[in-house]
Amino acid sequence: MTTHIGLSAEAAVLEQLESWVAAVRDQDIDAIVAHYAPDIVAFDAVTKLQFKGVEAYRDHWLACMELCPGPMVFELHEVTIHADGEVAFCHALHRCGGTNDKGETEAGWLRMTSGYRRLEGEWKVVHEHFSVPFEMESGKALFDLEP
Repeated sequence: MTTHIGLSAEAAVLEQLESWVAAVRDQDIDAIVAHYAPDIVAFDAVTKLQFKGVEAYRDHWLACMELCPGPMVFELHEVTIHADGEVAFCHALHRCGGTNDKGETEAGWLRMTSGYRRLEGEWKVVHEHFSVPFEMESGKALFDLEP
């Protein structure tokens, strides 16, 4: 995961982001959490209000992967990265899902924002936030909205 020398900060963060996406698709929990700072604070769209620390977030990722045991849909779209030498953030639209018990792909759209810090020469996620728009009257999540 070490950033390649000579890359701009944006390119280095994009490289980390692509590495993280590949780790999630491979369902490689060690590779996934290697992208996070030890003291990450994460706001995921499911289960809890927040996750503090990489171990709590690791447990959450394991639970999420149990919900999608087959091939995963895990795509980032419209990725935007802003970075300087020490701090970066990105936002993207995120399509996530998996295969249901009938063998059909089920996926929905979320919003993602992540904050990075350069720690000991490596870009690490210090904050991650996934959210889903919802309908005010019913409280229903709107996973089927499209970009």
